[in-house]
Amino acid sequence: MKALFEQVTPKIKSSVSILELDKVRFDAPYHFHPELELTWIMKGYGKRYIGGKVSDFESNDLVLVGPNVPHCWINEIRSGEENVLATVIQFTQNFAGEMFWKLPELRGIGKLFELARSGLVINGTTRQLVIAKMAKLSEVDEFHKIVLFIEILHDISSSAEIEIVDLQSAELAFSFADTDRFQKVFAYLIENFQKEVSLKTVAGIANLTPTAFCRYFKSVTRKTLIEIVTEFRISQACLLLRTTTKPVNEICFECGFGNISYFNKTFKASTEYTPLQYRNLFLV
Repeated sequence: MKALFEQVTPKIKSSVSILELDKVRFDAPYHFHPELELTWIMKGYGKRYIGGKVSDFESNDLVLVGPNVPHCWINEIRSGEENVLATVIQFTQNFAGEMFWKLPELRGIGKLFELARSGLVINGTTRQLVIAKMAKLSEVDEFHKIVLFIEILHDISSSAEIEIVDLQSAELAFSFADTDRFQKVFAYLIENFQKEVSLKTVAGIANLTPTAFCRYFKSVTRKTLIEIVTEFRISQACLLLRTTTKPVNEICFECGFGNISYFNKTFKASTEYTPLQYRNLFLV
């Protein structure tokens, strides 16, 4: 899987692009685009990748992603389950004009756009308020869509119920080559972390020697390659323990761990629970 640049084209009669997704799976690759993106997962669960951060998502997940921040959602597919549903709003920062967000009444939204470069999860009552307004977007004409959308941005910008996803994605100033390299590396890890990950292979994707890659990767993520891969594997194991009845040893190997004792030790170090203890937390 290669990280891709996505060209977003709004409808002729609209300044923003509103997409209604109804699919077996979210098939967008790990990608980026200059538009901001507000995504509401109406139904589904799985993994959300933003910048260098992997997190679980479930129904009513609500996230604002800033410009050129690589991201994707990968849902779990279970036999007999219904399609995943999502509403995605994509828009340029200056869709209302370069000076619009500098008006005194709207400066909070301008600051929100900058904060979104780290990726933002919207929680609590703000999430419910925003979701209710997003659900109405399909019921109103184009003029009132824009009015309602600005209300949505105001609700988010004035809320204390937002959570930063990956602060480092905003802190780092990449050259184009570094951005492309980072995206390609993470796209490969997202697709292959459940298999054996070779340092030589990943370094080759980054067009670096293994030694140079280790220095580069640590400077970007502040973690080693092994630490990131382990984080991906533990996150996947947590999801499977919560949402399936698969035996622990099966989950161990499915997530890319070589043996059960190492899996148990690593899982407890990461979560403070053994796999069985973690699963029991979610039993009804």
